[in-house]
Amino acid sequence: MIDLARDIIGTQPILAIFLAIGVGYLVGQINLGGFSLGVGAVLFVGLAIGAFAPKANIVGPIGLTGLVMFLYGIGILYGRQFFEGMVGAEGRKYNLLALIAVAAGLAVALGLGHAFGIKIGHTLGMFAGSMTSTATLQAALEVMKNSDPSIGYSIAYPFGVIGPILCMYFLTRKVKPSFPPKAQRFHMGEIALGAAAEGRSLSDLSKELPAGVQITMVRVGNENIMPSEDLVLSRDNGLLVVSDSEEALAQAAAQFGRLEPGILVKDRSALDYIRVFVGKASMVGLPLSKLPLPAGTRLLHVRRYDADIVPNPDLMLEFGDRVGVLVPPSRKDEIRKAFGDSVKAASEFSYVSLGIGMVLGILLGLVPIPIPGVGTVTLGIGGGPLIVALILGKLRRTGSVLWTMPLPANIVLRNYGLAIFLAAVGINAGQPFVRTVAESGLTLLFIGAAVLLTTVAIVMIVGYYLMKIPYDDLMGVTAGATGNPAILVYGTRMAPTERPDIGYAMIFPSATILKVIAVQIVGLLLLGGPG
Repeated sequence: MIDLARDIIGTQPILAIFLAIGVGYLVGQINLGGFSLGVGAVLFVGLAIGAFAPKANIVGPIGLTGLVMFLYGIGILYGRQFFEGMVGAEGRKYNLLALIAVAAGLAVALGLGHAFGIKIGHTLGMFAGSMTSTATLQAALEVMKNSDPSIGYSIAYPFGVIGPILCMYFLTRKVKPSFPPKAQRFHMGEIALGAAAEGRSLSDLSKELPAGVQITMVRVGNENIMPSEDLVLSRDNGLLVVSDSEEALAQAAAQFGRLEPGILVKDRSALDYIRVFVGKASMVGLPLSKLPLPAGTRLLHVRRYDADIVPNPDLMLEFGDRVGVLVPPSRKDEIRKAFGDSVKAASEFSYVSLGIGMVLGILLGLVPIPIPGVGTVTLGIGGGPLIVALILGKLRRTGSVLWTMPLPANIVLRNYGLAIFLAAVGINAGQPFVRTVAESGLTLLFIGAAVLLTTVAIVMIVGYYLMKIPYDDLMGVTAGATGNPAILVYGTRMAPTERPDIGYAMIFPSATILKVIAVQIVGLLLLGGPG
């Protein structure tokens, strides 16, 4: 029976891949003391399958296709945050720290690898595994032209995940950071106007409102109407206002009247309030100021996943957003049709834009980059799609072509692609992995841990104690420098704000590109240049 299973798995590569994915995700859900391998477990199950069925061999572009899917999803998601970070002084400072730390980690890997007589392929793989970087692993595989990097990667990977998490845990216990409670981003209030508003135009009054406060509806007499700049107010009018600050609402009420809930929202005879899902491409990727809303309607607020957002002229809607709209009762159907009002949009995207974007990324990865005295490197199958996706994620749309995709679809694309790549790499490296672990596994594990701890220590110690980086930003920079999303998830637990996500978005792309190019340069230098 065992021989039969070994033969079936060895002759059916697609079966082997999905077996690795299914069992890998099952193993990845096992939680020990708050730590789990997640999608990384697919790699280890793949190694086990490769060791069990020596004939199993994943040939062709299956694994590389998965890698491109993963990196493209990352770039599309974080393009805007990445370029905003690179432009600002804060982002440049954070990136410099992360790049120095990554370079130091690579130097430690090469130094210890040489001292212990480790093969260069294993050393580069250990560096990639310590950084949990699949793109770096692929670059190392391409320059070495054998499976040695996969072996080093698989040995170093577990500590590459758990190491930063442990460092975050102990530093958090030591410094005991405090964070303000998570602020609600959407507040609505009804203001009964007083003498201060008598005879004032709505335009004049709006100029004196606290920053961020918007007037969305006015009650004149016994009727709710849309605001118009030339409307002259009286002390018996009412205003419906929204803001991302509760304090700003209270200030506006004290300035022009008093808060009086119920004077506007209970009356829906002239203006009603409905919520619809954003399901049409024509409504996505455009600033609200250019949104083709039907006349006589007004967008009141945006619900994006778990957050309520106050609309502003520059805000761009995404597929799956749920928007609140003020609309005459007779025009509800028109609004639903205009937005698409379909929850299915949260998982749909354009395969046209996906295909074009990936083609551009792969072509960019083929462009040779000559480095004097070294040879020619490329961004490769990892760096090219990532850079193109970052650019497209920043652009969001070009004419009628929408580059972005809903977050649920993005998550599926990334996780599925990463799982395919890790399964293929693990299966192909199964047999060599067993031999290498038996010969020098502990040495490789030690070097991998040293590489990881060097990188993390530089980011955390220098970042917190010398550069005085805010703690929640530091968690994001640490996660971005090391790369694994599981580290980011833990970082947000240690610093429960949105800043770790922003820090990760600023650092991960540039750190990944540095790792991809660096392993190629090292490989070419130590192998005597390109063949």
